[in-house]
Amino acid sequence: MQQNYDMKSLISRMNTVQSPIIPMVGELIKNSPGTISLGQGVVSYSPPPEAREFVSKFFDKPTNNLYKSVEGIPELITAIKAKLESFNHIEINGENRIVVTAGSNMAFTNAILAITSIGDEIILNTPYYFNHEMAITMAGCHPVLVQTDANYQLRPHAITQAITPKTRAIVTISPNNPTGAVYSPAALQEINKICRHHGIYHISDEAYEYFTYNGVKHTSPAAFSESREHTISLYSLSKAYGFASWRIGYMVIPKHLLAAVKKIQDTILICPPVISQYAALGALQTKEDYLKNHIGAIAKVRELVIDSLKPLQKLSTIVPADGAFYFFLKINREIDALKLVTRLIREHQVAVIPGDTFGMNDGCYLRVAYGALQPETAKEGIERLVKGLQAIL
Repeated sequence: MQQNYDMKSLISRMNTVQSPIIPMVGELIKNSPGTISLGQGVVSYSPPPEAREFVSKFFDKPTNNLYKSVEGIPELITAIKAKLESFNHIEINGENRIVVTAGSNMAFTNAILAITSIGDEIILNTPYYFNHEMAITMAGCHPVLVQTDANYQLRPHAITQAITPKTRAIVTISPNNPTGAVYSPAALQEINKICRHHGIYHISDEAYEYFTYNGVKHTSPAAFSESREHTISLYSLSKAYGFASWRIGYMVIPKHLLAAVKKIQDTILICPPVISQYAALGALQTKEDYLKNHIGAIAKVRELVIDSLKPLQKLSTIVPADGAFYFFLKINREIDALKLVTRLIREHQVAVIPGDTFGMNDGCYLRVAYGALQPETAKEGIERLVKGLQAIL
């Protein structure tokens, strides 16, 4: 007797992975025309002219339509090496290697797959970046959550207490998404030492490395002495160079992980998009004023946002943020974050991201992003947010 199976009832590992919040909020925005988005973390400006110029060079070589090196084209590797040495103070030598990826999310997934087996644990500091938690779960591993302090700074003692025999890595994000916090060199060095002492990896996500304010400087843990054997550094062109859809990032890994990372990348991607690598090569040759001027403009929007958020001081806790282009608000009322976000979009035409997607379930939190907005739009968006929260709460 033939048995009929209901394919929809089969359980996949994806059932345990949270749904990505950005498309969900995007759908709400689409159904509410005129909404100002303070949601997705992108910049408003375009890639530099040099990126477009180098795209044309891609077509000059008839073999560029063929697969290239799994690690990235040599010219781009050389340019990244120079950038790492000058800006991050990371020397690329026989102990470490650069691998170009399709964005830093892919670099993170490469890292997790390379260093873990099913059932292993990765320590995330909350609030975490949701795609990190999703990648860990997809890999059949377990995110172990450690709370940051009231200012969203690292708590090394609590992190140490969370380490078990199954721990494979501690993840830090500085400048931070979603809080905008920047970790001090001392704190990052302490985490790096903890990793070395316990024989685990320090995965350092540095996608927002250029976005710091008030004289605060970025620190790369891989620049610390005795760090190369256990430090994995992740970078992206999406933010600083307006490269979001070009999907180019890179990772710096200990040499002993190269074989594993190449297996993963060859299976998933074969090679990073070569045309995008040419664009990245051009971007990395742009003049210093490109980043200075654009980030300077975002810094001015940041000050406007800080001033515009002041009326919310009684309704929310707004922690200072010296990096990225986010503020993370804790709402001083008991209300479901997603329901609040939905009402803000439908009733007040302003969109933010609910904090529970970042692992914050002990109250109502909202991530406010301002990197994609011109000053006038930012002011209008924050005013809508303030009026909306005042009306709802």
